Amino acid sequence: MLNELSNNGALQNSKRLGRGIGSGKGKTCGRGHKGQKSRSGVAVKGKGFEGGQMPLFRRLPKRGFNNIFKECFQVVNLSDVQKAIDSGKLQTEITKASLVEAGLIRKADKKTKLLGSGEITASVNITLDKASKSALDKVEKAGGKVNVC
Repeated sequence: MLNELSNNGALQNSKRLGRGIGSGKGKTCGRGHKGQKSRSGVAVKGKGFEGGQMPLFRRLPKRGFNNIFKECFQVVNLSDVQKAIDSGKLQTEITKASLVEAGLIRKADKKTKLLGSGEITASVNITLDKASKSALDKVEKAGGKVNVC
């Protein structure tokens, strides 16, 4: 019954620290004596802390950089496209949405590039963000067309 519910000790009162030695948590409040760990607002934590010694990640030299203008593409090979067509997962009109449904790429909102690895025999119209020169040649040779947008 709702009127018989109780908290069974789930809610505990907070400890009253620094309220005299009779409370059991007076003076140092259970933090021991002096030092950084007894102060508030300071934490000796982190994976790089080495007891005050200069941490390894700061001792070693740094190299390289991350190029913020780098374009990342999901890649699709012609051999994978041909397998999907043979198994009936893809039709002659291929877009990013149809590639996601066929399981060849993960997301339709990311940029996708068609690569020329493998052979293609079907005549298809492919619309993607980018395509390699060999992929363009092979698709056109098979009677298809690649639209790069």
